[in-house]
Amino acid sequence: MVALSDTAHAAPLDRLGFARRMHVVLLLFLIVVSLLSLTVGATGITPWDMARALLRGEAPEAMASVVLFDIRLPRLAMGILVGAALAVSGAVMQGLFRNPLADPGIIGVSAGAGLGAVAAIVIGGLLPFGLAPVLGPYLVPLAAFFGGWASTMLLYRVATRGGVTSVATMLLAGIALGALAGAVSGLLVYAADDRQLRDLTFWGLGSIAGASWTKIMVAGPLIAVSVLAACALARGLNGLALGEATAAHIGIPVQRMKNRAILSVAMATGAAVAVSGGIGFIGIVVPHVLRIATGPDHRALLINSALLGASLLLLADVIARVVIAPAEMPIGIVTAVLGAPVFLWILLRNRSAMGF
Repeated sequence: MVALSDTAHAAPLDRLGFARRMHVVLLLFLIVVSLLSLTVGATGITPWDMARALLRGEAPEAMASVVLFDIRLPRLAMGILVGAALAVSGAVMQGLFRNPLADPGIIGVSAGAGLGAVAAIVIGGLLPFGLAPVLGPYLVPLAAFFGGWASTMLLYRVATRGGVTSVATMLLAGIALGALAGAVSGLLVYAADDRQLRDLTFWGLGSIAGASWTKIMVAGPLIAVSVLAACALARGLNGLALGEATAAHIGIPVQRMKNRAILSVAMATGAAVAVSGGIGFIGIVVPHVLRIATGPDHRALLINSALLGASLLLLADVIARVVIAPAEMPIGIVTAVLGAPVFLWILLRNRSAMGF
């Protein structure tokens, strides 16, 4: 009996230990991909060129410094932030809804952010007091962020009654809100001119090519705080996997945890979508694959999701830069091509649990 008990407890402990050891593997993978991201580009300038010049006592070329420190490094930082935000948000949503097909778009962030971006591109020039020229390139990111935040708050109010948030109501209301936002966006697109249509197309496909230190200073703290807040929910998400009633019985404040989860996902995804546009499949594929590989314990899953999400987004960005060089493919196309087959596999793998 003792041996059976020891065996029963050893398996989950070993799996959690394996998941935590994966931190090191995924961190090394992120470092390798980061170096690749700094090295690959149309100019052919690499960090090694800068290092050799410094070792020889030579001043680095101005062009090389601009490419590395003003273009590639901000792009690297933006890719890490956005990839981590989308993957961690997906892991939290899957834990909250107890559904492997859930993603951050369920709570209306993507729909609201898309509507905000479309409105800024099409009618942003009509803002009073000359705000459009003052905001300049930050008009679309700001509109996208506040659009995603507003849609999430509206959805939260609809799904909350008597201080209790219904996950099922949130799911159905999110579908309705997404359809409504899509309809309004469609009306604005219909009224757009050729230049605006081009801007809308590129924003919708997603890219981190426009990364800058200023954007990182704005979006970075929001993403960092929200990702850390999401990681603090690991114990609650583990308890929620047993059901809301069971989680409440073991001392988890279920409603407060839901509130924090929704707010952290809204902040992380809203900031990420605002600066990168529409990038799909990272939030749904990364956490699900990690659940299969390392187990469902959120204490390790959320950290691994951040590392793998950042790595895969950087890898997709590298592919987007080289596949049609010297031109550049929108990163959303790459993530869709790589993620869609995995998503179909997830769907087929879980169809028995879904009843079809």
